[in-house]
Amino acid sequence: MSKPDPSDQIWKRAEIDSPCIKTCVIEPKTRLCIGCLRTIDEITAWSRMTAEVRAEVMAELPGRQGQIAKRRGGRAGRLK
Repeated sequence: MSKPDPSDQIWKRAEIDSPCIKTCVIEPKTRLCIGCLRTIDEITAWSRMTAEVRAEVMAELPGRQGQIAKRRGGRAGRLK
């Protein structure tokens, strides 16, 4: 059994809900994070948003999935 990552405590703070999955890469065309689907502006302002505004943003996130181009898969994509 592996030891818990101490940095995970940052992501488990009860006072701020966050969709972050620690896959923080901004897709250049849409400027959305490929992990959580938030914009750079939303990520930057997240800790200053009210709980209601964060909930509104989180409700919009599933609809953004189609905006990010699917990657072909590195080596696996080249072998096909």
